[in-house]
Amino acid sequence: MYLEIDFNSDEAFYVQLYHQIIIGIATSRLQEGDTLPSVRQLADEVGINMHTVNKAYSLLKQEGYIRLDRRYGAVIAVDADKLKAMEDMKQGLLVLLAKGSCKNITREEVHQLIDEIYEEYGA
Repeated sequence: MYLEIDFNSDEAFYVQLYHQIIIGIATSRLQEGDTLPSVRQLADEVGINMHTVNKAYSLLKQEGYIRLDRRYGAVIAVDADKLKAMEDMKQGLLVLLAKGSCKNITREEVHQLIDEIYEEYGA
């Protein structure tokens, strides 16, 4: 698995890992049942603190993207709670769409952007 940290980004390292793993699931590079590297292994691989990786894994577990197994470590296990996912998405989109509206981004441009992104996911 290839994850990369942008050390010059303003985005927290754990958030970068969190986002990359979710995108990996959405693009089918990571699939149900795949195991992620151990916290220690991933921290060494990308050059960050183990607590940072643990924070990303905890957030992924809390949101239903992985499960933690004593024998296998972190395993991709996408929670099928669609209603909760839709509500979470709505909350995130409220702010994003408000920002877009302030910058005069049209509904059509937003729909086009969403279509482009979904094509990448094969949906």
